[in-house]
Amino acid sequence: MNATAAHTNCLRCGRRLTSTRSIAAGYGPTCGRHIRNAAVDLTEYKPHQVTSARELIEDAAIIPLRGQVFTAISTDGTETYLTHPSNCTCPAGLKSGRCYHQLAARLLLAA
Repeated sequence: MNATAAHTNCLRCGRRLTSTRSIAAGYGPTCGRHIRNAAVDLTEYKPHQVTSARELIEDAAIIPLRGQVFTAISTDGTETYLTHPSNCTCPAGLKSGRCYHQLAARLLLAA
């Protein structure tokens, strides 16, 4: 899924990233830990959605735009979607109202 370029600033806090690992991830170690430990109710999501949301964050394929709006990159890297914790422009989000892009946005905001 790693469809994004390396980032020189943390996608969560905006601080400059210096280590190769952090630049590749898009998040510094502290922000990465906050994201992994974010307290979000996962019971309304299927296990594969939780896994996909975590992969989306790890691959830095969800980028904050403004406020609670994010740009999420599709799994194959060919499309982008506008994502908010309560809605998403991806096909699954438009159809069922719940997608892993929304969960990723919720995890980032909870961190």
